[in-house]
Amino acid sequence: MTASVLENSVSGKLLVWYDAHARDLPWRLPPGRPLPDDADWPYRVWLSEVMLQQTTVAAVKPYFAKFIATWPSVFDLAAADEDAVMAAWAGLGYYSRARNLVKCARVVAARGGFPDTEEGLRALPGLGAYTAAAIAAIAFGRRAVVVDANVERVVARLFAIAEPLPGARKAIRAAAERITPEARAGDFAQGLMDLGSQICTSKAPRCLLCPLRDVCKGYAAGVSESLPVKPAKAAKPERYGTAFWIVRAEPGAPPAVWLAVRPPQGMLGGMRALPDDGWTARADGTGTRPLAGAWRDLGAVRHTFTHAHLTLRVLAASSPVAPAGEGEWWPLDRLDKAGLPTVFAKVAARALAGS
Repeated sequence: MTASVLENSVSGKLLVWYDAHARDLPWRLPPGRPLPDDADWPYRVWLSEVMLQQTTVAAVKPYFAKFIATWPSVFDLAAADEDAVMAAWAGLGYYSRARNLVKCARVVAARGGFPDTEEGLRALPGLGAYTAAAIAAIAFGRRAVVVDANVERVVARLFAIAEPLPGARKAIRAAAERITPEARAGDFAQGLMDLGSQICTSKAPRCLLCPLRDVCKGYAAGVSESLPVKPAKAAKPERYGTAFWIVRAEPGAPPAVWLAVRPPQGMLGGMRALPDDGWTARADGTGTRPLAGAWRDLGAVRHTFTHAHLTLRVLAASSPVAPAGEGEWWPLDRLDKAGLPTVFAKVAARALAGS
Protein backbone atom coordinates (compact mmCIF):
# COMPACT_ATOMS: atom_id res chain seq x y z
CA MET A 1 0.00 0.00 0.00
CA THR A 2 1.53 3.33 -1.05
CA ALA A 3 1.85 6.22 1.39
CA SER A 4 -0.93 8.27 -0.23
CA VAL A 5 -3.31 5.29 -0.33
CA LEU A 6 -2.52 4.53 3.33
CA GLU A 7 -3.14 8.14 4.36
CA ASN A 8 -6.47 8.34 2.56
CA SER A 9 -7.43 4.94 3.96
CA VAL A 10 -6.73 6.08 7.52
CA SER A 11 -8.85 9.23 7.35
CA GLY A 12 -11.72 7.48 5.54
CA LYS A 13 -11.83 4.52 7.92
CA LEU A 14 -11.55 6.71 10.99
CA LEU A 15 -14.34 9.08 9.96
CA VAL A 16 -16.69 6.18 9.24
CA TRP A 17 -15.93 4.81 12.72
CA TYR A 18 -16.35 8.24 14.34
CA ASP A 19 -19.72 8.75 12.67
CA ALA A 20 -20.94 5.60 14.42
CA HIS A 21 -19.07 5.78 17.74
CA ALA A 22 -18.45 9.45 18.62
CA ARG A 23 -18.73 10.24 22.32
CA ASP A 24 -21.69 12.41 23.26
CA LEU A 25 -20.04 15.35 25.03
CA PRO A 26 -21.65 18.68 26.03
CA TRP A 27 -19.11 20.72 24.06
CA ARG A 28 -19.39 18.72 20.85
CA LEU A 29 -21.55 18.69 17.75
CA PRO A 30 -22.74 15.34 16.38
CA PRO A 31 -20.41 14.05 13.61
CA GLY A 32 -20.85 15.77 10.26
CA ARG A 33 -23.11 18.52 11.64
CA PRO A 34 -22.50 21.95 9.99
CA LEU A 35 -20.67 24.37 12.26
CA PRO A 36 -22.95 26.90 14.00
CA ASP A 37 -22.61 30.44 12.73
CA ASP A 38 -22.52 32.16 16.11
CA ALA A 39 -19.93 33.41 18.60
CA ASP A 40 -20.95 31.00 21.36
CA TRP A 41 -19.71 27.92 19.49
CA PRO A 42 -15.96 28.78 19.45
CA TYR A 43 -16.33 29.93 23.07
CA ARG A 44 -17.59 26.50 24.11
CA VAL A 45 -14.85 24.73 22.17
CA TRP A 46 -12.16 26.99 23.64
CA LEU A 47 -13.50 26.63 27.18
CA SER A 48 -13.64 22.83 26.93
CA GLU A 49 -10.15 22.56 25.45
CA VAL A 50 -8.63 24.70 28.21
CA MET A 51 -10.43 22.67 30.88
CA LEU A 52 -9.39 19.36 29.33
CA GLN A 53 -5.68 20.13 29.48
CA GLN A 54 -4.23 17.41 31.74
CA THR A 55 -7.72 16.73 33.12
CA THR A 56 -10.17 13.90 32.44
CA VAL A 57 -13.46 14.28 30.59
CA ALA A 58 -15.36 13.03 33.64
CA ALA A 59 -13.80 15.70 35.85
CA VAL A 60 -14.42 18.49 33.32
CA LYS A 61 -18.12 17.87 32.61
CA PRO A 62 -19.58 19.45 35.79
CA TYR A 63 -17.17 22.40 35.63
CA PHE A 64 -18.02 23.04 31.99
CA ALA A 65 -21.74 23.00 32.79
CA LYS A 66 -21.24 25.39 35.72
CA PHE A 67 -19.18 27.85 33.64
CA ILE A 68 -21.63 27.84 30.74
CA ALA A 69 -24.54 28.40 33.11
CA THR A 70 -22.75 31.24 34.92
CA TRP A 71 -20.98 32.85 31.95
CA PRO A 72 -22.85 31.84 28.77
CA SER A 73 -20.58 33.79 26.40
CA VAL A 74 -16.99 34.91 26.19
CA PHE A 75 -18.22 38.46 26.79
CA ASP A 76 -19.84 37.38 30.07
CA LEU A 77 -16.62 35.70 31.14
CA ALA A 78 -14.59 38.75 30.17
CA ALA A 79 -16.73 40.90 32.46
CA ALA A 80 -16.53 38.43 35.37
CA ASP A 81 -14.71 39.10 38.61
CA GLU A 82 -11.48 37.10 38.53
CA ASP A 83 -11.97 35.90 42.10
CA ALA A 84 -15.35 34.45 41.15
CA VAL A 85 -13.81 32.60 38.22
CA MET A 86 -11.00 31.24 40.39
CA ALA A 87 -13.54 30.08 42.97
CA ALA A 88 -15.62 28.34 40.29
CA TRP A 89 -12.45 26.66 39.02
CA ALA A 90 -11.43 25.40 42.49
CA GLY A 91 -10.76 21.67 42.49
CA LEU A 92 -10.01 21.43 38.77
CA GLY A 93 -6.30 22.06 39.32
CA TYR A 94 -3.59 23.81 37.29
CA TYR A 95 -4.91 27.20 38.39
CA SER A 96 -2.84 29.21 35.93
CA ARG A 97 -5.38 27.99 33.36
CA ALA A 98 -8.15 29.88 35.16
CA ARG A 99 -6.12 33.09 35.31
CA ASN A 100 -5.28 32.79 31.61
CA LEU A 101 -8.94 32.03 30.89
CA VAL A 102 -10.01 35.44 32.17
CA LYS A 103 -7.09 37.19 30.49
CA CYS A 104 -7.85 35.53 27.16
CA ALA A 105 -11.61 36.22 27.42
CA ARG A 106 -10.91 39.91 27.88
CA VAL A 107 -8.65 40.01 24.82
CA VAL A 108 -11.23 38.14 22.73
CA ALA A 109 -14.06 40.39 23.92
CA ALA A 110 -12.04 43.49 23.12
CA ARG A 111 -11.48 42.32 19.54
CA GLY A 112 -15.15 41.28 19.13
CA GLY A 113 -14.69 37.52 18.95
CA PHE A 114 -12.23 34.70 18.42
CA PRO A 115 -9.78 34.72 15.49
CA ASP A 116 -10.54 31.84 13.14
CA THR A 117 -6.99 30.81 12.19
CA GLU A 118 -4.30 28.85 14.03
CA GLU A 119 -1.94 31.79 13.79
CA GLY A 120 -4.48 34.21 15.23
CA LEU A 121 -5.44 31.81 18.01
CA ARG A 122 -1.80 31.23 18.98
CA ALA A 123 -1.50 34.96 19.68
CA LEU A 124 -4.13 34.77 22.46
CA PRO A 125 -3.01 34.49 26.11
CA GLY A 126 -2.63 30.92 27.33
CA LEU A 127 -3.14 29.19 23.96
CA GLY A 128 -0.36 26.84 22.92
CA ALA A 129 0.08 24.93 19.69
CA TYR A 130 -2.30 22.10 20.57
CA THR A 131 -5.16 24.29 21.83
CA ALA A 132 -4.92 26.68 18.87
CA ALA A 133 -4.97 23.77 16.40
CA ALA A 134 -7.91 22.11 18.18
CA ILE A 135 -10.01 25.29 18.15
CA ALA A 136 -9.12 26.06 14.53
CA ALA A 137 -10.19 22.58 13.43
CA ILE A 138 -13.18 21.92 15.71
CA ALA A 139 -14.68 25.41 15.98
CA PHE A 140 -13.84 26.81 12.54
CA GLY A 141 -13.37 23.78 10.29
CA ARG A 142 -9.79 24.69 9.40
CA ARG A 143 -7.36 21.97 8.43
CA ALA A 144 -5.11 21.83 11.48
CA VAL A 145 -2.97 19.05 12.91
CA VAL A 146 -4.22 18.30 16.41
CA VAL A 147 -1.95 16.14 18.57
CA ASP A 148 -2.86 15.43 22.19
CA ALA A 149 -1.76 12.43 24.27
CA ASN A 150 -4.42 10.15 22.77
CA VAL A 151 -3.56 11.17 19.20
CA GLU A 152 0.14 10.79 19.97
CA ARG A 153 -0.43 7.20 21.08
CA VAL A 154 -2.63 6.27 18.10
CA VAL A 155 -0.22 7.73 15.55
CA ALA A 156 2.89 6.21 17.17
CA ARG A 157 1.27 2.78 16.94
CA LEU A 158 -0.22 3.31 13.50
CA PHE A 159 3.21 4.09 12.03
CA ALA A 160 5.26 1.97 14.49
CA ILE A 161 7.31 4.97 15.58
CA ALA A 162 9.74 3.35 18.02
CA GLU A 163 11.90 6.34 18.93
CA PRO A 164 11.39 7.15 22.63
CA LEU A 165 9.48 10.24 23.72
CA PRO A 166 9.97 13.15 23.72
CA GLY A 167 12.27 12.76 20.71
CA ALA A 168 9.56 10.88 18.78
CA ARG A 169 7.18 13.84 18.81
CA LYS A 170 8.60 15.36 15.62
CA ALA A 171 8.00 12.13 13.69
CA ILE A 172 4.57 11.67 15.27
CA ARG A 173 3.51 15.18 14.26
CA ALA A 174 4.81 14.66 10.72
CA ALA A 175 2.81 11.43 10.45
CA ALA A 176 -0.30 13.12 11.86
CA GLU A 177 0.15 15.88 9.28
CA ARG A 178 0.12 13.30 6.47
CA ILE A 179 -3.13 11.65 7.56
CA THR A 180 -5.13 14.79 8.44
CA PRO A 181 -7.72 15.38 5.69
CA GLU A 182 -8.67 18.71 4.18
CA ALA A 183 -12.37 18.16 4.91
CA ARG A 184 -13.78 17.38 8.36
CA ALA A 185 -10.45 18.00 10.08
CA GLY A 186 -12.28 18.71 13.34
CA ASP A 187 -14.20 15.43 13.22
CA PHE A 188 -11.00 13.63 12.27
CA ALA A 189 -9.12 15.08 15.26
CA GLN A 190 -11.96 14.19 17.63
CA GLY A 191 -12.15 10.74 16.06
CA LEU A 192 -8.48 10.12 16.84
CA MET A 193 -9.03 11.35 20.39
CA ASP A 194 -12.01 9.02 20.85
CA LEU A 195 -10.14 6.10 19.32
CA GLY A 196 -7.30 6.68 21.76
CA SER A 197 -9.60 6.95 24.76
CA GLN A 198 -11.87 4.00 23.90
CA ILE A 199 -9.94 1.53 21.74
CA CYS A 200 -6.24 2.38 21.41
CA THR A 201 -5.79 2.69 25.16
CA SER A 202 -2.48 2.99 26.95
CA LYS A 203 -2.78 -0.49 28.43
CA ALA A 204 -4.49 -3.52 26.88
CA PRO A 205 -5.53 -1.82 23.61
CA ARG A 206 -8.61 -3.37 22.03
CA CYS A 207 -6.97 -3.92 18.67
CA LEU A 208 -9.55 -6.40 17.38
CA LEU A 209 -12.18 -3.63 17.55
CA CYS A 210 -10.00 -0.98 15.92
CA PRO A 211 -11.11 0.36 12.51
CA LEU A 212 -7.45 0.97 11.62
CA ARG A 213 -6.18 -2.48 12.54
CA ASP A 214 -5.50 -3.58 8.97
CA VAL A 215 -3.32 -0.53 8.26
CA CYS A 216 -1.62 -0.34 11.67
CA LYS A 217 2.09 -1.13 11.50
CA GLY A 218 2.35 -1.50 15.26
CA TYR A 219 -0.40 -4.14 15.27
CA ALA A 220 1.18 -5.98 12.34
CA ALA A 221 4.49 -6.12 14.19
CA GLY A 222 2.86 -7.13 17.47
CA VAL A 223 4.27 -4.12 19.33
CA SER A 224 1.22 -1.88 19.74
CA GLU A 225 1.10 -1.88 23.52
CA SER A 226 4.77 -0.94 23.82
CA LEU A 227 4.31 2.26 21.80
CA PRO A 228 4.94 5.09 22.21
CA VAL A 229 8.13 4.38 24.13
CA LYS A 230 8.12 6.53 27.25
CA PRO A 231 11.13 7.55 29.33
CA ALA A 232 11.33 6.21 32.86
CA LYS A 233 9.47 8.41 35.32
CA ALA A 234 11.56 10.22 37.88
CA ALA A 235 10.47 9.79 41.48
CA LYS A 236 8.44 12.75 42.74
CA PRO A 237 10.12 14.70 45.52
CA GLU A 238 8.53 14.93 48.94
CA ARG A 239 7.53 18.33 50.31
CA TYR A 240 6.37 19.15 53.84
CA GLY A 241 4.71 22.05 55.57
CA THR A 242 2.21 23.17 58.18
CA ALA A 243 -1.26 24.58 57.54
CA PHE A 244 -2.99 26.67 60.18
CA TRP A 245 -6.68 26.52 61.05
CA ILE A 246 -7.42 29.79 62.90
CA VAL A 247 -10.97 30.19 64.18
CA ARG A 248 -12.21 33.61 65.29
CA ALA A 249 -12.70 33.73 69.06
CA GLU A 250 -14.34 37.15 69.27
CA PRO A 251 -17.44 37.02 71.54
CA GLY A 252 -20.71 37.48 69.65
CA ALA A 253 -19.12 37.08 66.24
CA PRO A 254 -20.37 34.26 63.99
CA PRO A 255 -17.99 31.27 63.61
CA ALA A 256 -15.37 32.03 60.99
CA VAL A 257 -11.95 30.80 59.89
CA TRP A 258 -9.08 32.96 58.63
CA LEU A 259 -8.41 32.53 54.92
CA ALA A 260 -5.26 34.06 53.51
CA VAL A 261 -4.77 35.15 49.91
CA ARG A 262 -1.77 33.50 48.33
CA PRO A 263 0.78 35.63 46.44
CA PRO A 264 -0.18 36.17 42.79
CA GLN A 265 2.89 34.34 41.52
CA GLY A 266 3.74 30.72 42.27
CA MET A 267 1.69 27.66 43.20
CA LEU A 268 -2.06 28.37 43.56
CA GLY A 269 -1.28 32.04 43.03
CA GLY A 270 -3.95 34.57 44.00
CA MET A 271 -6.28 31.99 45.54
CA ARG A 272 -7.90 31.89 48.95
CA ALA A 273 -6.21 29.34 51.17
CA LEU A 274 -5.45 28.52 54.77
CA PRO A 275 -2.24 30.12 56.05
CA ASP A 276 0.83 27.89 55.87
CA ASP A 277 4.54 28.05 56.60
CA GLY A 278 5.74 27.32 53.07
CA TRP A 279 6.39 23.95 51.46
CA THR A 280 9.92 22.68 51.84
CA ALA A 281 11.79 19.43 52.26
CA ARG A 282 11.64 19.89 56.05
CA ALA A 283 9.56 17.34 57.94
CA ASP A 284 10.06 18.56 61.51
CA GLY A 285 7.14 21.03 61.58
CA THR A 286 9.25 23.84 63.03
CA GLY A 287 8.03 26.54 60.65
CA THR A 288 6.93 29.94 61.91
CA ARG A 289 3.41 30.18 63.37
CA PRO A 290 1.26 33.10 62.22
CA LEU A 291 0.15 33.81 65.82
CA ALA A 292 1.45 33.16 69.32
CA GLY A 293 -0.67 30.92 71.49
CA ALA A 294 -1.74 27.36 72.12
CA TRP A 295 -1.93 25.20 69.01
CA ARG A 296 -3.62 21.82 68.72
CA ASP A 297 -2.17 19.20 66.40
CA LEU A 298 -4.95 17.72 64.23
CA GLY A 299 -2.76 15.34 62.27
CA ALA A 300 -1.73 15.66 58.63
CA VAL A 301 -3.06 15.47 55.10
CA ARG A 302 -1.26 14.32 52.00
CA HIS A 303 -1.75 15.66 48.49
CA THR A 304 -0.06 14.85 45.20
CA PHE A 305 0.70 17.52 42.62
CA THR A 306 2.11 16.85 39.17
CA HIS A 307 5.61 17.72 40.34
CA ALA A 308 5.70 16.61 44.00
CA HIS A 309 4.01 14.93 46.95
CA LEU A 310 3.03 17.25 49.79
CA THR A 311 2.36 16.40 53.43
CA LEU A 312 0.79 19.19 55.48
CA ARG A 313 0.60 19.03 59.26
CA VAL A 314 -2.60 20.71 60.49
CA LEU A 315 -2.44 22.96 63.56
CA ALA A 316 -5.52 24.66 65.02
CA ALA A 317 -5.97 27.63 67.34
CA SER A 318 -8.56 30.22 68.33
CA SER A 319 -7.80 33.93 68.15
CA PRO A 320 -9.72 37.20 68.63
CA VAL A 321 -7.38 38.93 66.16
CA ALA A 322 -6.46 38.19 62.59
CA PRO A 323 -2.92 37.21 61.66
CA ALA A 324 -0.80 39.58 59.60
CA GLY A 325 -1.12 39.55 55.84
CA GLU A 326 -3.86 39.75 53.25
CA GLY A 327 -6.95 37.69 54.00
CA GLU A 328 -10.40 37.66 55.58
CA TRP A 329 -12.55 35.93 58.18
CA TRP A 330 -14.70 33.51 56.23
CA PRO A 331 -17.97 32.18 57.72
CA LEU A 332 -17.67 28.51 58.54
CA ASP A 333 -21.18 27.81 57.25
CA ARG A 334 -20.13 29.13 53.82
CA LEU A 335 -16.72 27.53 53.60
CA ASP A 336 -17.81 25.45 50.61
CA LYS A 337 -18.25 28.73 48.70
CA ALA A 338 -14.68 29.93 49.31
CA GLY A 339 -13.23 28.10 46.30
CA LEU A 340 -10.39 26.52 48.24
CA PRO A 341 -7.87 24.56 46.17
CA THR A 342 -8.15 20.81 46.71
CA VAL A 343 -5.17 20.56 49.04
CA PHE A 344 -6.64 23.18 51.39
CA ALA A 345 -10.12 21.68 51.12
CA LYS A 346 -8.52 18.50 52.50
CA VAL A 347 -6.98 20.47 55.35
CA ALA A 348 -10.34 22.10 56.13
CA ALA A 349 -12.06 18.71 56.17
CA ARG A 350 -9.44 17.39 58.59
CA ALA A 351 -9.80 20.47 60.82
CA LEU A 352 -13.59 20.30 60.89
CA ALA A 353 -13.48 16.59 61.69
CA GLY A 354 -11.09 17.29 64.57
CA SER A 355 -12.97 20.27 66.00
